[in-house]
Parts: sequence; structure tokens; C-alpha cells
Amino acid sequence: MSFFKKKNKNLAKELAKERIQKLFELAESEHKLKPYRSDEYVGIARKIGMRYLVRFPRELKVRYCKTCGSYLVPGNNCRFRLRKKCVVLTCLKCGSVKRYPYNPMKNSKNYSDHS
Repeated sequence: MSFFKKKNKNLAKELAKERIQKLFELAESEHKLKPYRSDEYVGIARKIGMRYLVRFPRELKVRYCKTCGSYLVPGNNCRFRLRKKCVVLTCLKCGSVKRYPYNPMKNSKNYSDHS
């Protein structure tokens, strides 16, 4: 692959990441008034990510349902629970469950050392 093709490919991926980020910001702002529009924004962002082979950052991955493609807002259309060693996200639209590892002792400081 020539230098210019590689440079253009990296430029396209960076632009795709920016667009995905912008679409999620739009989805967040539109969710209160028009939730169906935020679902459409998420769908467009997923298509951009698939086309340019861009991985979503973790903070964006937990913001949409992979099964039905809806934008998730805790307390509105998804249930967010902390279990012993995982975070459980349940989509209230389709009922799918996502689990992410969570270690509370690793994420917070040990308060007994500071006493």
C-alpha cells in the first residue's frame, strides 16, 4: 500500500470517529423530545463504524443496545444494576441483557489506608 493511500485511510478513520462522536451527542440532545430520532442517529453511527472498521470506545458501547439499536438512557429505557462483579444493563425495549466486568475494589481507593 502506498504512503498516500495509507494516509487517506487513516484520515478517513479519524473523520469517521469524529462523526460517530457527534452523532452520539446529537442522540443525547434529541432523546428527550424525539427518542425515535436518537435511535436513527445510533443506527447511522453504527453504519459508519462498520463501513470504516472503527471500533466504538467503551463509553459509547454502553449507550446503545446491540440487539434493537436503540439509544439507552438509564432510568428511561434501560435498567442499570451493579452486581457483585459486573454491571448489568437491561434494555426495556427488547429485553436484551449486557454484562460488563466491574471490580469495585480496583476502581475505588481503599479508604482504610487514609483513616
